Amino acid sequence: MEKPTIILATSNGVGMGHLARAAAIATELKAFAHPIIVSMAGGIAEMPAALDVRCEYIPGRDRNWMSPMAWNNYLRDRLLALIEETDAKLISFDGVVPYTGILAMKESNPEIPLVWMRRGLWKRTPQRLALHLQTKLVDSIIEPGDFAHEYDNGPTAKRHDSTLTSPVSLFDPKSALSRSEARKVLELDADRPAVLVQLGTGEMDLNQKMSTVLQGLVGWKDAQIVVTKPPVNKDGVSLAPDSLDLKIIRYFPLAHVLNAFDAAIGATGYNTVHELLPARIPTLLVSTICQTDDQETRARWCDDFGYAISADQADMADITAHVQELQDPAVRERLSKKCHDLPATAGAAEIARILVEIVSSRDSLKGGGQSREFLLPVLRRYLRLSLAWATAIYRKIRPYKTKKLVDSLPAIWSDATTSDSLRSLINGSTRFEHVLAGSSPRYRQSREAIAQKAYGELVAFSNADSSAK
Repeated sequence: MEKPTIILATSNGVGMGHLARAAAIATELKAFAHPIIVSMAGGIAEMPAALDVRCEYIPGRDRNWMSPMAWNNYLRDRLLALIEETDAKLISFDGVVPYTGILAMKESNPEIPLVWMRRGLWKRTPQRLALHLQTKLVDSIIEPGDFAHEYDNGPTAKRHDSTLTSPVSLFDPKSALSRSEARKVLELDADRPAVLVQLGTGEMDLNQKMSTVLQGLVGWKDAQIVVTKPPVNKDGVSLAPDSLDLKIIRYFPLAHVLNAFDAAIGATGYNTVHELLPARIPTLLVSTICQTDDQETRARWCDDFGYAISADQADMADITAHVQELQDPAVRERLSKKCHDLPATAGAAEIARILVEIVSSRDSLKGGGQSREFLLPVLRRYLRLSLAWATAIYRKIRPYKTKKLVDSLPAIWSDATTSDSLRSLINGSTRFEHVLAGSSPRYRQSREAIAQKAYGELVAFSNADSSAK
């Protein structure tokens, strides 16, 4: 039997949680299917080379390259074109809520199963009010498990509309590099302590947390402090003390080299917790205040059961005290030993099997004369439009932060797959149209028509750049 193509779509998100889960699931899917990852997150630049999986970047709505209505139509058309090009049999979407463009895609192609990867541990945000409608517009909901699931009292916790799996993690002890191998790859000294710091920067409170943590690490004798991007404020001023031995690394997936570290300090996002703790890295958690993800509750669970220590994210003195606590070898040994008791992170394999089973069950129904479409098209359209209006009103109240405007040059077209090339194109100031590597001329023509419709007649297009592989 020929392997089916399955599209794993993700939103942009705040961190790498959505993409990390898609990467883990794609890795497991490769034995049974041809996975394709499409995402609005810039982190997708790391995926093609690291995973050997076909990927395509879609500019997110928050980039303000077009109106919200035009963007949702653009997203719908991009996905429909990709389905036609690859003969995909299923689309999953990992995001807080399915965009109306995703739902419009389902409305236009009702035969393709749409699966929502809906993470738990929601805060009681306005998005919860649309949960009932959203569940009616997708075919299945899968909830990736969370170590802190028992502490989940959010709006999704009492619902019975999803399939709960084990936690999903990119860390795999069987494929992770050994301590010596990982240190060699990262060019770290083999005999000195190494501490990984994974905190965001940019906002004032994030900068303050990062500065406090780095200042607190000055006292760790001979420590190598590792960050994944320069710790600077919006003006480019360093947040790190001059005396700190700071090393900036770029490696994906970081889960493969976690054995290099003696300790870690990170925010409490899904992928950070579900990679560091299974790797048994002694960890200090400093939560980030997110719109939907209840990071403080996840941190509290980890601390209450002794798997990590957590600091009060709003109290710089408390953060400093816990950074110093993490420098105690006895504390680190206790945390590492306790992480042996964590449940297995087999969620990616479980989800991969579920997706393939959905495709198989849908195929077995073809030709039987029975439709799996439970909602009348008119009702589906009404529900989708209701959500679109609700989203528009919400964004009037809480608009996206202003992004750097794009220039009026012709859009750049590329089927690049190397991380450096993709990263540069995604972060550039010119509109970027990423084309799936190895796609047909017909797909390129379809994509040009979609882009012209979205951007308007004033935007011309350059030739596709196939050289940056």
